[in-house]
Amino acid sequence: MNYSKVFFIVAAILFWHPGFAQSLSTKNKKAIDLYVQADNYRVRGQFKEAVSLLQQAIEKDKKFEEAYYRLAITYKSMENLPLSAATFEQGLGIVQDASLKKSFLYELTDVNLKQGNYEKAQGFSAQFLVLEKADKRKIGKVSLWKSQTTYSISNKDVIGKFTIEPLSETVNQYPMQYFPVVTGDGSQLIFTARFGGARNDNEDIVISSLLEDGSWGAPVSISKNINTIQREGACTISADGRHLIFTVCGSMGCDLYESRKKGNDWSVPKNLGPKINSSGWDAQPSLSADGRELYFVSERKGGFGGYDIWHSQWEDAGWTQAKNLGPAINTQFDEISPYIHINNQNLYVVSNGYPGFGGYDIYRSEKSDSGWSQPVNLGQLLNDFNDQYSFIVSGDGAIGYYSKEESKNRSRLFKITLPENLITKAKGNIVKGTVLHATTKAPLAAAIELIDLKKTNTLARVTSDSVTGEYLMVLPGGSEYALYINRSGFLFQSLHFNYTENTNKPVVKDIALQPAQQNAKVILNNLFFDLNEYELKPESITELEEVVNFMNQNPTLRIEISGHTDASGTEAYNLQLSAKRAQAVADYLKQNQVSDKRFVTKGYGSQQPVAPNTTEENRQLNRRIEFKIL
Repeated sequence: MNYSKVFFIVAAILFWHPGFAQSLSTKNKKAIDLYVQADNYRVRGQFKEAVSLLQQAIEKDKKFEEAYYRLAITYKSMENLPLSAATFEQGLGIVQDASLKKSFLYELTDVNLKQGNYEKAQGFSAQFLVLEKADKRKIGKVSLWKSQTTYSISNKDVIGKFTIEPLSETVNQYPMQYFPVVTGDGSQLIFTARFGGARNDNEDIVISSLLEDGSWGAPVSISKNINTIQREGACTISADGRHLIFTVCGSMGCDLYESRKKGNDWSVPKNLGPKINSSGWDAQPSLSADGRELYFVSERKGGFGGYDIWHSQWEDAGWTQAKNLGPAINTQFDEISPYIHINNQNLYVVSNGYPGFGGYDIYRSEKSDSGWSQPVNLGQLLNDFNDQYSFIVSGDGAIGYYSKEESKNRSRLFKITLPENLITKAKGNIVKGTVLHATTKAPLAAAIELIDLKKTNTLARVTSDSVTGEYLMVLPGGSEYALYINRSGFLFQSLHFNYTENTNKPVVKDIALQPAQQNAKVILNNLFFDLNEYELKPESITELEEVVNFMNQNPTLRIEISGHTDASGTEAYNLQLSAKRAQAVADYLKQNQVSDKRFVTKGYGSQQPVAPNTTEENRQLNRRIEFKIL
């Protein structure tokens, strides 16, 4: 089964009606013969021939009910919805069979909704619901359509101030392109390219890079290790652009795979295994910015509808057993194309099961302590009576990308500038840099941890690239942050910075790690004291734990913990305060089973400044605790 089968609304080309098996509404043998001949063409997709024969059958008998129905169905399959609707209406005007009348009303609701003829669709849906009492599936579908017409009529004058423009033909160069994603720094656009309009045509994952002039470059295959003779697509990428989860479809269905990037090379993909993949259809993944939560689409048992959003979390042992995201998000119909924003609070989904403008619309839900909110339609002009798919939003919430089906064999990627009222409140940005050997300047693979000091919780853990030393992590909002960088055989680094949401510029933190050898030292940037006090503040705990862990991992090392002040106050006072602050750190180590034989403390007052005491910024640099290997 093709993973993108839900990407299109494929008109039914087969019709079965109980009355057809027994008798037709005409006794004209020539009309019946033409009708049967037409169906032989229709089921093979030879629609023009079928139309001609059905028109001839109607000429033979102007009241041939079934011929009108099948002619309208054929026009629908040809995507000629105006002619399909007109033909259905002609047939409805003469139909006598009550069961067939319901089928006309069902289709008239559908084809009018697909054209945005909301008042007509509403009327036909109301008539259908009066007549149909047995077919629960159709009742549910038409009830949804009716709610969509009501919603659309009520919101017809509410037009969002979107700016929507297609990406250049350089990007939209394939017959079909869809499911876009961008890296955390916005420098790369990755999407699925289909090399033909047929549903079984080959699909590959391609990548386009942002050029200096702000345009997107020509897309190229992401990797020969990833693109094969099978159909690869619908992917998600970690914020640093180095962990790809994507869909692979073959003769046995679709599963999710992953690949990791080292330098410029992607690894051979691995199947994510039975905790993620099922015997059903599993596709369209979205990875949270920290890489620890995975959302995807599945038709497996245990869901609420045909396609549901499922969720898994990364733990030390791997991905947890996937769970349905629940009725707050999933309906009895289809939810597809999830996208979790880098703030990890906004989930965008595409659904045909909520009030909207018809077909698949784009919705947004917000996460709180009580769970996910009811998804909200993002409105016109983004949504309309056509199908929308695969919507993603930039970190600052102002720019989106999505794919739009323009015909059965053509889709393109679009860029959207969102109106102010739809820009997410919780914006995001990135911190990035390079980890190098302090002496040789060689790139290093190091473990990097990002901590929100206000909430004292870990937001992300990544490893810098062993070939380039580069790393990238997402800042989900304004806060005080700590970065901890560790590598065996090296002295750990501790960085501190404030980030406010008033700037879109990335935070750049390059790191030079010193080998763990005699006299190597590091400033403990995330230890906090009140003015003129020596008691450690609670937000210092994460830093202290890093020191304890380092001491436990290097049991033969001895260290000096030194306190330093600026030049304010008397030197006697500064010496005393700096010594007491160093001792506060030593006391914490001792309380956490680090032998006091492994460290000494020293207060240097203002005697060893790292900057002139001429500005407040410099004085703040001089007020510090240092850690030196003896």
